[in-house]
Amino acid sequence: MELTNEQRALIERIRQLKVQKQAIILCHNYQRPEIFEVADFIGDSLELCRKAQTVPSRLIVFCGVYFMAESAAVLNPLSKVIIPDPQAGCALSDMITEKALAERKKLYPDCAVVCYVNSTAAVKALSDVCCTSQNAVAITRALPNKQILFVPDKNLANFVALQVPEKEIIPWEGYCPIHERLTPEYLLKAKAMKPGAKIIAHPECTAEVRAIADYVVSTSGMLKIARESDATEFICTTECGMVQRLKKELPHKQFYTVCSVCFDMKKITLEKIIDSLETEQTVVSVPKETAIKAKAALDRMLELASK
Repeated sequence: MELTNEQRALIERIRQLKVQKQAIILCHNYQRPEIFEVADFIGDSLELCRKAQTVPSRLIVFCGVYFMAESAAVLNPLSKVIIPDPQAGCALSDMITEKALAERKKLYPDCAVVCYVNSTAAVKALSDVCCTSQNAVAITRALPNKQILFVPDKNLANFVALQVPEKEIIPWEGYCPIHERLTPEYLLKAKAMKPGAKIIAHPECTAEVRAIADYVVSTSGMLKIARESDATEFICTTECGMVQRLKKELPHKQFYTVCSVCFDMKKITLEKIIDSLETEQTVVSVPKETAIKAKAALDRMLELASK
């Protein structure tokens, strides 16, 4: 994308503040493209979790939604983690609560709870292990339990169930509205307009949409597929900001999106990043007991994912 003079000035100010504040900026793939210009690291949920454990900075500015900033705070307790807009939430994570999960666990005492990272720290704290869309299948397969309570995304749970048929997957009924509203009919229309394009779907899409896709992968997987494939055109079924990331990384290829904008992901702006660096607000804080338990679930994910 072509930056405006105003954006360039804001970007330069952020770079100055990062040095002054000994700060590092972690940025999710779905953020505004101009924010990529100030990010020290861009990635999906798993990549950001790993990076949060290794960054040496005093101050971490998390450009994503709140549950992601919570994970960074849990995994890096020696750093101050701030989020430029604390109202950047997630409809999927709002579909499960700590109380509701505690009640459901009573019904399935022998289950292992696999918790998608798109959830609050309080929900992670009640789970046996976390997962991302990238490693959900491997994490579930690695567990000794035959019965898995998979929360909170039903579409990802269905995707995992198809890949790990030897286990009983009990899904929560949550979903991401951005991916849920995409229909096979809409995707087939896009394919008709770009018949040579390969379709890359996110696992949060419905089973009907995934069945049409050439690939079903996480956002980091989309980048890997697009980079390694001989194809030059791709239709991506995930939040539209990912297309901007793909275009930035692979400008010699063409990318099209059929998904919607996640307005929560777009709440963070260059101006808000400047304000957050200047004031060192809003600090993301997780109660100590919750943080310890949530970290155990995240650590187990990172351990199993590395095998």
